[in-house]
Amino acid sequence: MSDLRIDDVKVVGTPTDMLDRDVDGDAAWIGDTDIPDGGKIHLSDACLDELRAAAQTLRDNPLPLLAVSQDDFDLDACRALMGDVKRVLDDGIGFAIIDRLPLDDLSTEEAEACYWLIGSMLGRPVAQKYDGLMKYDVRDTGKQPLAGNGVRSSITNKGQSYHTDNSYDLAPDYVALMCFQPSMEGGVSGLVSFQTVHNELRKRHPDLLERLYKPFYFDRQQEHAEDDALISQTPVFRCIEGRLSVRFSERLIEQAFEMRGEEFDAKSREAIEAMLKIMNAPGMDKEFAFERGQIQIVNNTRLGHRRTGFTDWPEPERRRHLVRLWFRNSGRPFYAG
Repeated sequence: MSDLRIDDVKVVGTPTDMLDRDVDGDAAWIGDTDIPDGGKIHLSDACLDELRAAAQTLRDNPLPLLAVSQDDFDLDACRALMGDVKRVLDDGIGFAIIDRLPLDDLSTEEAEACYWLIGSMLGRPVAQKYDGLMKYDVRDTGKQPLAGNGVRSSITNKGQSYHTDNSYDLAPDYVALMCFQPSMEGGVSGLVSFQTVHNELRKRHPDLLERLYKPFYFDRQQEHAEDDALISQTPVFRCIEGRLSVRFSERLIEQAFEMRGEEFDAKSREAIEAMLKIMNAPGMDKEFAFERGQIQIVNNTRLGHRRTGFTDWPEPERRRHLVRLWFRNSGRPFYAG
């Protein structure tokens, strides 16, 4: 690591005052809370008719995905539905499982276009990699994520811990995943409310919560210009306009310290371990098995998400395949904003 510029650090979020109250309302849920229909929002017949019509239009008039715009289609029912979804993401439980696109009636390209159309009603699609990639295929590539090598856990079959996407740069507001093929075994999706985790830390470990409002190092996964810093620095918790905002990835924090050749100080380690203990406690999270055609959308500043390790099908055409989109309403559409 001696040839890497590990002493350079990009500051992406400055500390704020601590939130001096518990987070209340629908955002602070626990996994065994009675969430109506498990967070599912069903596509109405009117929405499905609009999406099938849009797919037919694209069949007759092909366009690359990035040129597909909601403004060019009659999608009033979809806009009304996605307005409801956005309210759930911003002011409700923070996630929605849209059930579901009719994949048997659509080609892969048509399904991706329908997904892109309804997702863009939440905000502007933005790049998910430094090279500008906008549509991210989540598949097992057989690679292994190591400190500084840039391999994301999303392209392995390994399990993940709870995290927010792009915790080391300008994070997306919303993260969406659409299931084209589920795995043979495993790959169970999970969500946890960081609002509830914050409340529990405030009650049990106020001194450790204070540490989480101060900066941690994050491995930037080589998603930056060649001469840019390999590591960023940001707090886990911030209070922005009276609302809690979270950036977290245990793996990327640990990798950044490893890259710098530094050990965690005792309080930093205790704070991370306290957070992990709370979020991984039985009954804290919400788990579900992704089904073909379903779309999961998460408020990336309020919830953590993960998936368990999985075993794939032997047939290539049946192997687990999700497509991820990011949406952000601040900054520019570049990866770093």
